[in-house]
Amino acid sequence: MTIDSALAWLDNFAHQVTEQKAYLTELDSAIGDADHGINMARGMTAVMAKLETTTPPTLDELFKSVGMTLVTSVGGASGPLYGTFFLRIGTSIGAVSSCDGAGLAASLRAGLGGLVARGKAELQDKTMFDAMAPALDAFDAALASGRSLQECTAAARDAAAVGRDATVDLVARKGRASYLGERSKGHMDPGATSTAMLFDALADTIA
Repeated sequence: MTIDSALAWLDNFAHQVTEQKAYLTELDSAIGDADHGINMARGMTAVMAKLETTTPPTLDELFKSVGMTLVTSVGGASGPLYGTFFLRIGTSIGAVSSCDGAGLAASLRAGLGGLVARGKAELQDKTMFDAMAPALDAFDAALASGRSLQECTAAARDAAAVGRDATVDLVARKGRASYLGERSKGHMDPGATSTAMLFDALADTIA
């Protein structure tokens, strides 16, 4: 991953959440505060506006800038969670202008660690963790078997989509959705849905 491909990934993700803003908000209206799509679109619009005026020269500065922008511009839970994810990527990836597949995998894993530290989520809690953890496991497995970066990101995308879809049958155990108890079952988690978009955007960019 280079600075240019990282920017392309973020731009792709921004377009996806903006185009699907109403859908994400509809999902959130069933089990949350009905603001996930609005918040994500606002946050990623702010990210891209900032990056259009100043492009950091290294990946760590780039992802830290993304993280701080999301933390300061997005309300609800999504700002702190996605912000922490990108901040941890920046901390892990180092002051480099490019990284290989192993470096990207390690930084994404660090980002997931940030999510866990902030949100305390586990598998089957019906959160973005349910899409992200399987995605990174698939990425790591593909990398370990000698697959190309394109194949690794495609595997991550597919696993994230499976994890997203699996949240429909889960009862929420974290966040606002957990207040609904059994009534949260039957609804796709909006955070897992936007996370699947994040990995779809990554795979599309690398391809």
